[in-house]
Amino acid sequence: MASSSGSRLFAGFLVVLFSCGLYANGCYLSIISFGDSIADTGNQKHLALISDDVIFICGPPYGQNFIGQSTGRCSNGRLIIDFLAESLGLPLIPPYFNGKGSSGVGRQGVNYAVVGATALDASFMEAKWSERSVINASIKIQLAWFKESVSSICGNASDCRNFIGRSLILMGEIGGNDYNYPLSVGQPIDEIEPIVPLVIDAIISTINELIVMGARTLVVPGNFPLGCLPRILTIYGSDNEEYDPITGCMTKFNKFAEYHNKMLQTKLDHIRERNPNVTLIYADYYNALMQIYRSPYEYGFTNDKILKACCGCGGPFNFNVSMQCGELCKTVCDEPDTYLSWDGIHLTEIAYKLIFKSLFQGPYTIPEFSPLCPASSQTEVGLSSYI
Repeated sequence: MASSSGSRLFAGFLVVLFSCGLYANGCYLSIISFGDSIADTGNQKHLALISDDVIFICGPPYGQNFIGQSTGRCSNGRLIIDFLAESLGLPLIPPYFNGKGSSGVGRQGVNYAVVGATALDASFMEAKWSERSVINASIKIQLAWFKESVSSICGNASDCRNFIGRSLILMGEIGGNDYNYPLSVGQPIDEIEPIVPLVIDAIISTINELIVMGARTLVVPGNFPLGCLPRILTIYGSDNEEYDPITGCMTKFNKFAEYHNKMLQTKLDHIRERNPNVTLIYADYYNALMQIYRSPYEYGFTNDKILKACCGCGGPFNFNVSMQCGELCKTVCDEPDTYLSWDGIHLTEIAYKLIFKSLFQGPYTIPEFSPLCPASSQTEVGLSSYI
């Protein structure tokens, strides 16, 4: 008969064995994602199948490097969220909506991001800018989808709180489309600036609600440098504009993105002060991408391609407002990996991979991201719920 000390040793071995399996690739059991086309892994594609009000945007040639098919991702291949899931040993995170219009959710992750989604409600955007093409999938609506579906993932309230606490919450990117909609029709940047506090408040409100639900680790991205996008360079470019002499990007649009990012970081600091047990990570999308624009050769790019789109139908930046990459324009460059921009708006797979490495394996998160469990998660969330 085994001694009591031997039994305790064996029991301890089982705990260690189980823990090693659980933490083999880090703390997080799943990724819960919100946002827009930067993170959408297929929601907009599936919504277009069940709603006459939604037009599928990112069909072929989008996704040409993703197992040879269009997945609904607005790139030629994988996104930041895909590289993040792979690094954590998780499957690629499925979209909330499947092809039949029902929810398809799983314990290892679910994605509520939708192409074209905004932080502010669609009704506000339509009234503000007379823009009728805003998809009704704001961050508030995505949060409502999550609240409606979470019990089907994890069961009762206690188990769901544990599940949320052990998930990595990815908050976008979200907010970029609140500016992209008016920018796409030529609105002056100084007329868009007043809505920045409203956009930030919508993001912060959602974060606070998720914390109340049990979220313990959230990644909150800032905006990309708008002034480097081929679309912005095409729509607003002129001899009267100021350009960065090093990158060729438009200065005032990048300053606008920096303004958004600075305000967001200030609000995140306030949340940290009130919630010391929550790990709130700012993902510096802006500088993770700007480092490549500033030193393209270091990353395998050349100056003649760094500001041009791979998929496009002409113009100085290979972006045509009236004929963009998609059904009517399927002209794709021979080597997508030599371009940062895929379609003048979204980035290529290689760009997203480089940004992922800078964020989640590099210095461009505040605080620096770690795949290991934050102390609060280890102490507050027990293992019994997952055995």
